[in-house]
Amino acid sequence: MDDIDRAILNRYQGGFPICERPYQAAAEQLGITEQELIQRLERMLAQKQLSRFGPMYHAERLGGGLSLCAMRIPEDRYEQVTEQVNSFPEVAHNYARDHAFNMWFVLATETPERIDAVLKEIEQRTGFRVYNMPKLQEFFIGLKFEV
Repeated sequence: MDDIDRAILNRYQGGFPICERPYQAAAEQLGITEQELIQRLERMLAQKQLSRFGPMYHAERLGGGLSLCAMRIPEDRYEQVTEQVNSFPEVAHNYARDHAFNMWFVLATETPERIDAVLKEIEQRTGFRVYNMPKLQEFFIGLKFEV
């Protein structure tokens, strides 16, 4: 990862230009071409330096469901289960933690009812229980990670 990659990540965690050619506008702000920006993003996604690059929608305001989930995964199965869990399009923000519950992820579904169905599918595919912790109250923190 070079200085331009870091600039892309640091600058666009909190928003992206909204216009007819957003990638072109973002690239101009960085002093690179639109094509170079797209290639860099594709490379960082392919190399798993990024898990996704796109807008974050408020699932509940769009009629969907959102929940924080945790799992207890043995270390020798962690990579395999991570791939299985991440294969679900509803899974975002999957993080390893140094705790008995060592896998945490956010589940965002098209409907609130779909949460239970996806959790059951994850349990069936992985063989491990998923602990569902739905949000009781929302707080906006504005978390950004400087790279």
